[in-house]
Amino acid sequence: MAEIRLVNVSKTYNEEEVISDLNLTIRDGSFTVLVGPSGCGKSTTLRMIAGLEKETGGEIWIGDKCVNDTPPGKRNIAMVFQNYALYPTMTVRGNIEFGLKNKKVPKAEREKLISEISQIVGLTDYLDKKPQNLSGGQRQRVALARAMVKKPKVFILDEPLSNLDAKLRGQMRTELIQLHKQLGTTFVYVTHDQVEAMSMGDEIVIMNKGEIQQADHPMAVYHDPNNTFTANFIGTPAMNIHEIEQLSTFMPPVNSHVKFVGFRPEHIQITLKGSDIKDSIILPSEIITMETLGSETIYTVKNSAGVMNIKSVMDPLYDQTLVNVIIPYEKLYFFDQNGERNRTIQMKQSEPLLVKGGI
Repeated sequence: MAEIRLVNVSKTYNEEEVISDLNLTIRDGSFTVLVGPSGCGKSTTLRMIAGLEKETGGEIWIGDKCVNDTPPGKRNIAMVFQNYALYPTMTVRGNIEFGLKNKKVPKAEREKLISEISQIVGLTDYLDKKPQNLSGGQRQRVALARAMVKKPKVFILDEPLSNLDAKLRGQMRTELIQLHKQLGTTFVYVTHDQVEAMSMGDEIVIMNKGEIQQADHPMAVYHDPNNTFTANFIGTPAMNIHEIEQLSTFMPPVNSHVKFVGFRPEHIQITLKGSDIKDSIILPSEIITMETLGSETIYTVKNSAGVMNIKSVMDPLYDQTLVNVIIPYEKLYFFDQNGERNRTIQMKQSEPLLVKGGI
């Protein structure tokens, strides 16, 4: 196992800086997920840790060693990629064994390692099959097994589930979490899928345009975002974010430096009745769309503040158009003109503010 530290790391391509002064510590034994939109720099960061890309500036430490000048094969890292990269002419056993043969590991030790690892990932019955005779999930397990037999300090996984269908992705997420617990090794995982990030990582690092927006435990990031980018990126549907002027009629005055106000879809109550609820924004609204997902319903509503999404676990409001939307003050997030969070505002109001014309 090993801690990974990136100190003032930068990366430039053709005079364009894609990673800027990156500072990050990945805890020893953690399952850390780098997540962000395409082009945010997460895969470049991963490849620099692995030694597949050379950093332009800064230092990369694995354990107590600076690895800037250490080739990939000497970093004690195992990598699993999106495309599996299996040898089609070799059996499962041959694919797993290949790296061990190159390292001149004795045959008896190779067989012991293959037996142990194939049992862990459920491949014992497939050792004599070739990759073309395996399902996508089984091929991914072969790629994992091939990495595991090296017994590395660090596992690096670059969008390894993106080629699988939705059901198999969910299954493999669970298996990877269990595998990490079994091995206790440092996992660094890259994905653009925030569901994967939230469900798999014990720490997530949100990136955008080569910079870290926030790094913390998943639920800390969800409930306490640092900025509008993080608030928008994490959560399905995304946080509703409106300019403060759009809601100023329905709430007490706030700090003049506040530019945006946000609230999570699940923190909104939707009702057919008028309301005397205190300490809340109350907005007469029109339902535009309704998606029933079994255990919850997603509404898109339109009102004088704009369009917003609501997630409700109540029975769907079929055949209804006009509703009241209720947003508790305590569930509001405030951001300045640069999108940075203002955590100092606390609002209390003894009477609800209801716009004229409410239902």
